[in-house]
Amino acid sequence: ASPEGIAAELTQACHDLHARGLFQAAQWAAEQLVGLELHTSQLPGAGAGEPGTEGARGSAWHPPGTGMGPGTAGRQRQPHPQETALPHPSSSRSPCLADPALDPRPPPVCLQEYRRAAHALAGLTGPLPTFLRLYATYLAGEKRREEERIERGGPLGRGGDVANPELEGLEAAGGSGRGHQQQQQQDPFLLYLYGEVLAARGRGQEALEALTLSLRAYPCNWSAWQTLRWGCRAIALPLPAGLPVHWAREFFLAAAALSGQQNQEALSRLQGLAQVFRGSLAVEASVAQAHYNLQNFDEAQALYEDLLARDPFRIEGADTFSNILFVKEAAAPLSVLAHRVAATDKYRPESCCVLGNYYSLQGSHEKAVECFRRALRLDPRCLAAWTLMGHEYMEVKNTPAAIDAYRRAIDVSPQDFRAWYGLGQAYELLKMPYYALYYYRRAAALRPTDARMWCALAQCYVHEQVGLTDAAIRAYQRAVEHNDPDGIAVHKLAKLYESRGDLDSAERLFRHSLQRLEVGRRPDADAVEALSFLAERCKDTGRLAEAEELCARLMDAGGPAKERAKALAREIR
Repeated sequence: ASPEGIAAELTQACHDLHARGLFQAAQWAAEQLVGLELHTSQLPGAGAGEPGTEGARGSAWHPPGTGMGPGTAGRQRQPHPQETALPHPSSSRSPCLADPALDPRPPPVCLQEYRRAAHALAGLTGPLPTFLRLYATYLAGEKRREEERIERGGPLGRGGDVANPELEGLEAAGGSGRGHQQQQQQDPFLLYLYGEVLAARGRGQEALEALTLSLRAYPCNWSAWQTLRWGCRAIALPLPAGLPVHWAREFFLAAAALSGQQNQEALSRLQGLAQVFRGSLAVEASVAQAHYNLQNFDEAQALYEDLLARDPFRIEGADTFSNILFVKEAAAPLSVLAHRVAATDKYRPESCCVLGNYYSLQGSHEKAVECFRRALRLDPRCLAAWTLMGHEYMEVKNTPAAIDAYRRAIDVSPQDFRAWYGLGQAYELLKMPYYALYYYRRAAALRPTDARMWCALAQCYVHEQVGLTDAAIRAYQRAVEHNDPDGIAVHKLAKLYESRGDLDSAERLFRHSLQRLEVGRRPDADAVEALSFLAERCKDTGRLAEAEELCARLMDAGGPAKERAKALAREIR
């Protein structure tokens, strides 16, 4: 599709999604519209002499109901015949549908008065009022479910057995609507809502079918793409067939690859999207997330800094940026970021995570835990907050609390490897290697290209209670294949080969480890072990000159290693 055609679709989507209360999807559409970087005069329906067109970037859509919608050029969706059956905005029966340009009162659905909104729409026909009534009922049920969860278990309670009380009635309403589909095409937004209800009731396959039908009819509904992605991950199903061949599908596939830790594929797709959506902050943020997942921290930091330079009040992604600064121990930039997000919106889950990382880097672990708990009170399904709180509990040696936090993170997203890895570390600290093995295996299955997962597995295999040396060797070999950045696997693998009597392999790996360990620094304990083995090996195999050279290097380490080197040198002479 041409940029002008995409702009027409996104402009119409902003109107349609906002009119139906799908504000997150409308925000996504607006962000991509701005990301096209088209002058307003290039968009459909914009005249060259209209006021306000100069210098605008992607601002061709207007609030719904103002009579200033896009033109008919491009792929503009034609309104459903029944959508014209709405009452006049002045009608007291339809406060939700009143024209915001004529009625200054905010509609009840915007005020989260969902029951009132549903009651006001009772008796109205047509896809738009029907969707608004059912969606308001669904949101009212979600609000009640959250209230009941808090009543039972407190702000951070699990509440896994608490269900939306409106789901059964909504499913019946959606099923009856689908039966009426023989005479007219089903509204895509009603299909989307039906898919949401089926997914909440645990009927994943049927939900995917309904969402696929919705997207084929209206592919610019990002909320439907998101629910489809979460549904596929939750029930471990491949992507359904019949998804529309549309540019929005590329965004979906990139997001799916990113969440599935297929970061190279995600980068490839995002590079293609960046050619069209050159100014999209969402695309750049996704690229930064992919680099973060690949542990390319310098590239990710540069991208996040560029995002903040372009949008200084952006909160999305700030928690991931703070993770990078925490790992790099960049205290000053992390302090700047913490002050920025606190001044922008202190009570956002992302802001609380940034503040928690800041306090953690300062060593104030109690304050950090409180920040993460605040994030979870704001959003009990904040995955980053649960995981980071588990890390903090590990720092203060509160292992039971850390285990509970990691388990809650797994409840939110079973596909997140960090929580599985954290559980493995917790049980390893409790000296329960078989439990740790299980969790490390789950982490390695989710993150097979991460050398840290294989090193952790191998360390459990060589535990005295397990003693699986062959399995440990295979795990360390996998870590070496995936370019172990810390070089731990090479040295550990060399020691295992030494213990098994495979001295040739041990020598080769010790030499490789020594090259990394002695770059511009004094020999540490691992370097001393490598030098000692190599000196003994050269002495035993008759390479006396090389053995003397290794002994001389070993003497530089000082301490007991120096005395060992002197004794070995005397034997050589």
